Amino acid sequence: MTKSRVFVVLFLVLGNAFRAGAQAPTAPVPPKPGTPIEQDPTPQNKIVTRVSLVNTPVTVRDKRGQMVHTLVAKDFQVTDNGMPQQIADFDLGGDPLSVVFLVETSARIGPLMPGIQKTGIVFAETVMGLTGEAAVVGFNDSVDVLQDFTSDRGLIQKSINKLKIGANNSKLYDAMTAAVDMLSERSQARVEATGRRRVIVIMSEVQDVGSEAKLGAVLRQAQLSNVTIYTVGLSTNKAEMKQPPKDFAHRLVPTGIFPLPPLPGTAQTPTFEDIRYESGNLLALSVWVVENVKNKITDHALEVAAKATGGEHIATFDDESIERAIDEISEELYSQYSLSYSPGTDQMGYHKIKIIVNKKGLKVRARPGYYLAGPQS
Repeated sequence: MTKSRVFVVLFLVLGNAFRAGAQAPTAPVPPKPGTPIEQDPTPQNKIVTRVSLVNTPVTVRDKRGQMVHTLVAKDFQVTDNGMPQQIADFDLGGDPLSVVFLVETSARIGPLMPGIQKTGIVFAETVMGLTGEAAVVGFNDSVDVLQDFTSDRGLIQKSINKLKIGANNSKLYDAMTAAVDMLSERSQARVEATGRRRVIVIMSEVQDVGSEAKLGAVLRQAQLSNVTIYTVGLSTNKAEMKQPPKDFAHRLVPTGIFPLPPLPGTAQTPTFEDIRYESGNLLALSVWVVENVKNKITDHALEVAAKATGGEHIATFDDESIERAIDEISEELYSQYSLSYSPGTDQMGYHKIKIIVNKKGLKVRARPGYYLAGPQS
């Protein structure tokens, strides 16, 4: 652990000890370990009327890619749909974490499971830290809570170390929905009180197979619940090389080109390649997905989820890079700024968040916005 990392963690622990305000009441107890989570058949139809407090983690790096720890609240300017906002709460490192470790357990990533299991100690020691809590959820044909929320790092490590391979399908979006629902029950910061930062760390390949939920609907709820998603992409190529040979389907046309016209009354779904040369690239795609919850995307779901919520996607290719990805996520979580504001508006539709740092030569990353939906959205 670097000296700067130690300083930030000590700053976080001491800062939380002196912050004013009371902890919110404990949330209802999640399902018991191994219990399948019943999915909402129409999660995209949930009614949301307003958002009282918007929290966005902000990652600031210098030209060398190093995290910047010296900024203060007055260095930041925040707008919501172009309207300047007053920062209600500002912190470095933020409140303690509530993290759901969401890991694919389908047969398709079987050869990678030993490397995933090794991340248990890294996740428990670095991501949870001294003050965090975590839960472990596995998904294949079903979505299962393998370990409820706990601050016991030993239990989390044991749960990850004992992960087992299941069926072939990978219900990624259903699992994300379950994780957002679980985090929505955990206390979060309010203007008058401290709380917990809500984070999902997903370890999966990029494809969803069998989910009822739509990615856009999941990300809408994640944004409104102030959930940040970090994704670790598993290398399916490596997994496939370790498995017996099989026949592969071949595309008739290049990616991003539709070989047939759409069905009557439907729209063709864009892939990342369709907008990769437009302004914003993944950012534009993440906004499109949130605004069009009933449509599907076929590429780059993990990158989109991270971009839409202010997190980061890290691709991995071997056991060492999987562990390193977890360590990089931990370093960022404890070295980023947390900004909160009350938008004071019930305006429906997409709200674009823009954060500017009044310092030259710095790169800022935050979530692009949130969608405030009405009953018919």
